[in-house]
Amino acid sequence: MTAFDDQQTTSSLTPSELRADIPALQQGAYMNYGAHGPSPRYVVSAAQEFLASHEYDSPIVDDPYGAAFEAFDDVRGQVASFVGAECDEIALTESTTAGINAVADGLALDDGDVVVRTDLEHPAGTLPWQRLERDGIEVRVVPTANGRLDQEEFKTAVTGADVACFSAVTWTHGTRLPVAELVDIAHDAGVFVLVDAVQVPGQLPMDVAEWGADAVAAAGHKWLLGLWGGGFLYVDSDVVESLQPRAVGYRSVETPTADPLEYATGARRFEVGSANPAPHVALGEAIDTIDDVGVERIESRIHSLTSRLTAQLPSERLLSPATPESGLVTVDVDDPEKTVKRLASESIIIRSLPQISAVRASIHAVNTEAEIDRLAATLSGSFEAHHSA
Repeated sequence: MTAFDDQQTTSSLTPSELRADIPALQQGAYMNYGAHGPSPRYVVSAAQEFLASHEYDSPIVDDPYGAAFEAFDDVRGQVASFVGAECDEIALTESTTAGINAVADGLALDDGDVVVRTDLEHPAGTLPWQRLERDGIEVRVVPTANGRLDQEEFKTAVTGADVACFSAVTWTHGTRLPVAELVDIAHDAGVFVLVDAVQVPGQLPMDVAEWGADAVAAAGHKWLLGLWGGGFLYVDSDVVESLQPRAVGYRSVETPTADPLEYATGARRFEVGSANPAPHVALGEAIDTIDDVGVERIESRIHSLTSRLTAQLPSERLLSPATPESGLVTVDVDDPEKTVKRLASESIIIRSLPQISAVRASIHAVNTEAEIDRLAATLSGSFEAHHSA
């Protein structure tokens, strides 16, 4: 057992074994999982094998619709178990953005209703509300500092509001917001709570029951190492009946030919029509893979690697906490776009954050200490060059 694999555990798959199964990681130092997580071979194969069976076999030996619905049912169960929900509290979506939009539309907000968000939400958590502002919805933006949200300011903002939307892990700073505490504050004010959790599954434990939010949107193409198109939405069974989706199809209802329509029981009412099951089949495989490694083991290794990085960088350059709270490490640089391009020329992949004029490294358990040291040295060299100039 090497340092790369940490201590002996009951997990059947080590981080190094997982890394070896991801073709993209054999070509460079990839540290951009907060945007996109390259998939292992067997995640892609699961999607390909389903597609082959669905298109080559099921039209004759099975029912294509039945095969798709069975796959959807299986994946809903996997997602529910993974995030601490019941099966009928999970809807399969295309993305986090799709989930947030579905809830925003389903709430049927009226002129004068109030939505609260923070000032550091991803566009997935801002654009749906911007659209509703054109219909007379008020959006209150709570300011943050260094990726932190003042709970008293949040309490003031949600007073008299209808909806609160915020991220569990900030995409700009990698900080963890106190989700359960913020949910309690909002619920005390009678406010519906929607959480953007896309930066959580695959790198940190996730239990929607502990959070207590009314709805949680996420996706599998980042830290879970799944495919694009494999998103999911949790909606608490206690509130789902109050939501009336605007987009409706045969998967949204109990009986497609019934008049009047009757929404499907639970969160499935947010699923619409003939979507391709392959990305969600891949999502199920990705969840199994992360479970095989162990989320707690992944969290521990990510913390070790990110701490190794922050320890080698000037503290005044860190925009993320010096003691990392996730795999996201944000660094102040003089020219983010130029820095990202320069690192890419050396096969070190990170991203820029134009909103705060910084670069962000997203470090997973499959990264190596050598990659961390190489990134730190390259970034530190740019600081020294600027200082000497």
